[in-house]
Amino acid sequence: MGRKPTKLKIIPLGGLDEIGKNITVIEYRDEIIVIDCGLSFPDEEMLGIDIVIPDVTYLEKNVDKIKGILLTHGHEDHIGALPYVLKKTNVPVYGTNLTLGLVENKLKEHKLSNVTLNKVKAGQEINVGLFKVEFIRMNHSIPDACGIAIYTPLGIIFHTGDFKVDYTPIDGNMIDLHKIAEIGKKGVLVMLADSTNVDRPGSTMSEKSVGATFENIFRATDQRIIVATFASNVHRVQQIIDAAHKFGRKVAVSGRSMINVVRVANQLGTLTVPEGLIIDIDDMNGLDDSQVVIITTGSQGEPMAALSRMASAEHRKIVIKQGDVVVFSSTPIPGNEKTVSRVINQLFKKGAEVIYKSLADVHVSGHACREELKLMHRLVNPKYFIPAHGEYRHLKSHGKLAEELGMPKENTFVIQNGDVVEFTKDTAKVNGNVPSGRILVDGLGVGDVGNIVLRDRKHLGEDGLMVVVLTISSKTGKIVAGPDIISRGFVYVRESENLMGEARNVVSEALKVCENQNIIEWSVLKNTTKDVLRSYLYEKTKRRPMILPVVMEVQK
Repeated sequence: MGRKPTKLKIIPLGGLDEIGKNITVIEYRDEIIVIDCGLSFPDEEMLGIDIVIPDVTYLEKNVDKIKGILLTHGHEDHIGALPYVLKKTNVPVYGTNLTLGLVENKLKEHKLSNVTLNKVKAGQEINVGLFKVEFIRMNHSIPDACGIAIYTPLGIIFHTGDFKVDYTPIDGNMIDLHKIAEIGKKGVLVMLADSTNVDRPGSTMSEKSVGATFENIFRATDQRIIVATFASNVHRVQQIIDAAHKFGRKVAVSGRSMINVVRVANQLGTLTVPEGLIIDIDDMNGLDDSQVVIITTGSQGEPMAALSRMASAEHRKIVIKQGDVVVFSSTPIPGNEKTVSRVINQLFKKGAEVIYKSLADVHVSGHACREELKLMHRLVNPKYFIPAHGEYRHLKSHGKLAEELGMPKENTFVIQNGDVVEFTKDTAKVNGNVPSGRILVDGLGVGDVGNIVLRDRKHLGEDGLMVVVLTISSKTGKIVAGPDIISRGFVYVRESENLMGEARNVVSEALKVCENQNIIEWSVLKNTTKDVLRSYLYEKTKRRPMILPVVMEVQK
């Protein structure tokens, strides 16, 4: 009997049916490589959660097989979970200059010093375990972004990473279409591609178009200019710096992540900053408004970011004043529209003039629209296709696009996180799944807040809390003090004395019944208290607060 053919497996552990926490496992024989390791941000249901990272149980179980983590670019949704995952699986990391610069920063914050970081250049081929890996230059809204081609014994896997096609990129490094076409010629077994903008017709505008808008804004005003954008969009920051230089303004940087990225990009030469152009925020005061530009974080209306603090007059050093020109150089991420709009309103109330996407071309996307995706499909011409990086509707749409371009429906795989796609030279199928999901990070706690805790937080947030305290004698089992009722977030006690008094009576009556029947088990007393109070409060208020009975014992 011949040996069973070895299968090639692709297992996305994140990034499908969601925006963010991108991470994909590629496995052949007993070797694994991982592409990206990102986080996502909590939705409004995740009360108090800071970030969300992927469940990497599968990698922990197979840690001896992992040969390395390959990074496509330095955005949070591709590198943000690295410190958490490296604590459990310390494996080598591969990425380009700026990507690793940003990773180093993260590892320092997490006090991880023994990680092997391997710098690669776009166009370089390296060996990672038995895989030959090639990094291919892409355009995106952060420099040094790459797609990755992985040469396996069964064929080539091509992963686009996040990309767009920009014929006039700021740094002159255009997407390497020649290389992509060459790889396509060799024959690609399967492609995974960015689906974020698949629903948008046409092509994404060039990043350069934003530069022209900035120049017009700078030309038209002699007031102070504040520009909010994503910290990681180094090309955007470059264009603001260029416009400031051209119009004789100095640049101050505000917001921790913005200061970090500007520092790292400047050190690595990814940003070109004329000598003395960037000044400390404290040095702005001596300058006229017409000589100042502030670059800040907070373009998504994040409550703790610098711009939101300026808008609500909580920023220690920058106060919004009449005539300030504030530019939102970004589009609200889906779900953030309300918070962005709130900040815009606050800025207008402070007397600022606000320029945002619907008023001017102050932002372009970093993701490919339909025509660019068609070009990618045509150049790579894969046998199989897995749409990646997008919500379910994006993945579905992208699968359809591949069919329109002539791919058989059964060769496209619209799958879920955790699904295992198995390939031989001639076949591909979904075969089972591995653990995947969300691990919630709250402060220093990783994974200690789960669905039950979130459900309690939601309950507390919606209906409030009532604590009932009673003391019983350990000898007689009789109630010697209480019940006292404390209310938080349910009703304002001073204005609801009758309700609280009656609630106390209802609980007392029920506990007397227990006493008469000589019931002294704590669990029964607690449940009785809960039941009678719950039904009484619902009848009177149609609300259901969380009820916590506390029983204490005294030696009497």
